[in-house]
Amino acid sequence: MPGRPSARSTRTSAASGTRSARQSSHAVEIPDEGPVSSLRTKVAQVFADAQKTVIAQRKLVGALRKVHEACIPPPPAASSKRGKKARAELQGDFDEDDFNNEVCRCVTRILAIKRSESVGDRLIRFLCLYVKLADAEDRKRMAVDEPDQGAGDADTPASRLEGRILHTALDFLNARDKSVRCRAAQLIMNVVKHNPIIDEDIYHLIRIAMFKRVRDKEPSVRIQACMCLMLFLDEDDEDQDEGDDDSDDEIAGGIMEKLLDIMIHDPSAEVRRAVLGNIPLEPTNLNHLLERGREADPAARRIVYTKILPTLGDFRHMNLVTRDKILRWGLRDRDDGVRKAAGKLFREHWLENCVAGRDNRSEEEKEASIAPPNIEALSELLERIDVIQSGEEDGMAHEAMRGFWEGRPDYREAIVFDHDFWNNLDGEGAFIARTFNDYCRSAENSSAIDMIEDKMPEITMFAFILQKHLNKLMELAHEVASLDENEEHYDEVTEQFEEQDFQVQQLLHISMTLDYTDEVGRRQMYNIMRESIAQASLPEECTRLAIEVLRQMCGSRGESEFCALIVEAIADVRDSLVDNPDDGDAESMDDGEESFHSARSDIDRPVPAMKKKAKELSPEEEVERALKEIVVHSKCLHITMCTLQNVHGDIEPNASLMGLVNNLIIPAVQSHDIPIRERGVICMGLATLLSKKLAMENLDLFFHIFTKGHDNLKEIVVQILADVMITYPQLLAPLPTDPEATTEDAEPKPSPLVRPMTKVLLKGLKSDNKRIALITCMAASKLLLLGVLPPASTAEIMKAFTLTYFDPEAAVNPALRQALSYFLPVFCHSKLKNAQLMAHIVVPIMSKLLIMRDETLEEEADDMVAWPVITAHLSEWTDGRKVVGATELGLDGKISTSAEAEVPHVYLSIEILERALTNTCSKDERKPLLSLLSKLSIAPSSTTRKGEESNLESLSTLHALVAEAVEAKLGVDATQRNYLAKLEVSLTKRLGEVEQVTQIQDQDEDDADDTVVPPVSQEPEVTLADLSQADITELPDRTRRQGNANGAEIGDVDGSEIGDEDEDDTMLAGMQGEGTRMPLEDDTGDVTEEDESEFPPKKRSRPMVTEADIMESLLASEM
Repeated sequence: MPGRPSARSTRTSAASGTRSARQSSHAVEIPDEGPVSSLRTKVAQVFADAQKTVIAQRKLVGALRKVHEACIPPPPAASSKRGKKARAELQGDFDEDDFNNEVCRCVTRILAIKRSESVGDRLIRFLCLYVKLADAEDRKRMAVDEPDQGAGDADTPASRLEGRILHTALDFLNARDKSVRCRAAQLIMNVVKHNPIIDEDIYHLIRIAMFKRVRDKEPSVRIQACMCLMLFLDEDDEDQDEGDDDSDDEIAGGIMEKLLDIMIHDPSAEVRRAVLGNIPLEPTNLNHLLERGREADPAARRIVYTKILPTLGDFRHMNLVTRDKILRWGLRDRDDGVRKAAGKLFREHWLENCVAGRDNRSEEEKEASIAPPNIEALSELLERIDVIQSGEEDGMAHEAMRGFWEGRPDYREAIVFDHDFWNNLDGEGAFIARTFNDYCRSAENSSAIDMIEDKMPEITMFAFILQKHLNKLMELAHEVASLDENEEHYDEVTEQFEEQDFQVQQLLHISMTLDYTDEVGRRQMYNIMRESIAQASLPEECTRLAIEVLRQMCGSRGESEFCALIVEAIADVRDSLVDNPDDGDAESMDDGEESFHSARSDIDRPVPAMKKKAKELSPEEEVERALKEIVVHSKCLHITMCTLQNVHGDIEPNASLMGLVNNLIIPAVQSHDIPIRERGVICMGLATLLSKKLAMENLDLFFHIFTKGHDNLKEIVVQILADVMITYPQLLAPLPTDPEATTEDAEPKPSPLVRPMTKVLLKGLKSDNKRIALITCMAASKLLLLGVLPPASTAEIMKAFTLTYFDPEAAVNPALRQALSYFLPVFCHSKLKNAQLMAHIVVPIMSKLLIMRDETLEEEADDMVAWPVITAHLSEWTDGRKVVGATELGLDGKISTSAEAEVPHVYLSIEILERALTNTCSKDERKPLLSLLSKLSIAPSSTTRKGEESNLESLSTLHALVAEAVEAKLGVDATQRNYLAKLEVSLTKRLGEVEQVTQIQDQDEDDADDTVVPPVSQEPEVTLADLSQADITELPDRTRRQGNANGAEIGDVDGSEIGDEDEDDTMLAGMQGEGTRMPLEDDTGDVTEEDESEFPPKKRSRPMVTEADIMESLLASEM
């Protein structure tokens, strides 16, 4: 008979009584089993031995088989020597039903074993192993004795025992105890797994029962039910083909659909992982499995990248979108294990698929070692992930290749950048060279630097290669411009142009890392970059990279030369774009020239009159002329923008840059063409970062653009304003005081820019445009973290941030909520003053949230954030103990907290009680306020610490408010009232001990010369009579307020265990531990009022009751 491991739980104290007995009782009701027989003893002994270890279970299977055969009538032709011996040992006449009953008797005891006990797993394993081997032996014997009967349809003793076991387990699938349901489902699953040939009637019963158990409330039961249903997938397909007549709603639909639904929507990650790791891979469910790459559980994502994807076979069967998703999700996963698995998948499995078609080795050699490096296979792999698109900046191809070069040293050694490589360069080859160069340049070891220096060509050779590809790019650009979109070869030429553009970009990235100590090569690259920037048809990204390369070659002292080159390039771009060999177009060119100069004119100067046209233009020509002007301005502004991004000196002494500002940027800002105006505003913003004077002159312009401009301009202006304020924080500083002003007018006035800047941030945060709201949030976050804004504006913005974070309407903008979820704790915990500022605005925030909740419609009320969540966040954000530097590790290994760390919570407690004690505070508002109060932390220690004296006044004020709240019975429920009482006692004790220590220290300083300290032989026990007046006297109350009140929090108990729901009073509510003094509200008249308190005597004091008084009161109440 199996042991009963759950009997261990009966070892409880007598105090637990009936409850312990009820918990340790069996969940499976054991019926009357009759007298003990020799058969029961034999079967129970086998099961008892089987639960000890799995090593000897096969031997025990043979022992149980002997007993089983002894209970079965032997066939006439079979040898019954072993059966006769076994029957002789049983000492009785037993049949097959008796044996099955004894086995099922042991099964009922197995079902009662808890899930955490490995004994149950071993017994189930033994039982399933016996059924499997016994059924195989019976069917083998049946095939010999009755060859005409099919083995699958044979009714054997083992199959009948299996049916009894399954029926027994099915009866307990609906048990109340979760362990019983789990064991029953586990037993059924393992029996079916080891012996898939079961009776059809039992199959349908199991199928229906398991469909119900997949909705069980316990995850362990759902796991076993899902594993069992997976064994029926083949039969389910056959049933669907034949037409299943099941009418139960729970089993509507196929098993695969149910399992996929559970894999996606089950609330337990353990269940989702179990289904994901065991469901078969089929084309119909492949997309569902790959989507689990975005599973919330990291372990499930690891299963996708370590188990599912490597076994799918050739990745080239997937489409491009799927490959891109898989690689991007894995390489950018938060979990390091998922990122490593995705990198390994790319550089090993996917690369092997590409190498397989090029590997000419024999099968033995293929199995013995991995394939040698093959650059063509690597190029194919990059082509399969569309490196032209994914290889852009911040694309996932960069991350994939970074891991590739790090994990494949054989390819690092094998790659060679020879003449054939550069002559046959394509997009994939250029990306390989660029990523390998970036990897070696960023490596910390010198061997990688030496490797790239040896493999890369010299600067002169590289300049020739770059010039060749730039020329080819220009040819393709002209060809694309000459073709119409409807022409046959337009798509092909466009694709070639995009690939060539990508190649040039990779070569320019390599150019920025080269060593230009070779003057000949440097001069050659210098000329190439200068000429390429002046090319009007050069793509914008290549233009940006060429400007950066040119700026790097000019050096830190060549900024003036660099700016002069840019001005020349802008003139060349303008001339090349409007140049045309036709006479009529030449006249148009003159007009365009005049138009350009008029655009560059100063805004105060009248625009010169256009000279009379020599030829009237048709409407089509007018449109073409306008487009040319837009292209001219757009290209010039792009070059100017890239230039300003690479200049660091002051812009005012630089005549070249000031000319660009006056003649190009200002007219662009005033332009009516939206693209030109947007680029003009960007350039103006970059220019203001280089000149404080220019920034002060254009701030009003930026404010006006934000008010009147469209959404794109608002996005640009918010970022510009934030950068300007960060660059010049003195713009928001208070104005200097007038030396001749009187004392009353000497107070500094705030900067006039503070209010407009605050309005811009608040208006942008409330914008309906999600992008504007997100950009404004990020800009304001930078300003707040840097402390640029004054406290009043900071508090206003923080209040708006907090309300937006808890506003259910913010759920439609998840990016904004994610930004706030990161910023709010970082800001509050970065500095102690930030936590204090947050404490100042908590009460108004809660009042506003209450108004928002009242104004919300009933059907939308469930979308509001619950009060427990809100109070938990607010208490955490105002916790000074989490501020950086508030805690330190002492020499004794203990963490100590500074006294200033509790200032935010003390101040917040005062604010909460002051609000709760007013007659305008409703019960609906008071309840969450006091719930927040219970989550605050105020240290109970009465020892004097550094900074304690500075908090004494605040603690005294808080104590007076708590005392008033206790008297007014401010708590909404018993939990809050008991908490307030406990807080009052704690504050009274703390303040009294602090005052006593202060008095003793003052007395010691005065009598240090006359005092003789006697030797201490033994420290006497402190009694109530020995305590000073400060220990037992409560602080005087504050001025009486009207209305009800609610309490604050105390130190030792932070109140986190107190819920926000109403709780009933208990018999021990309000009882204190031994040695604690607590005020009793009903006996205040029996204690005389003390008048010698050392605290400020501006209010009356409340008497305190000692422990003896408490005990006498309790005894009297019991009498």
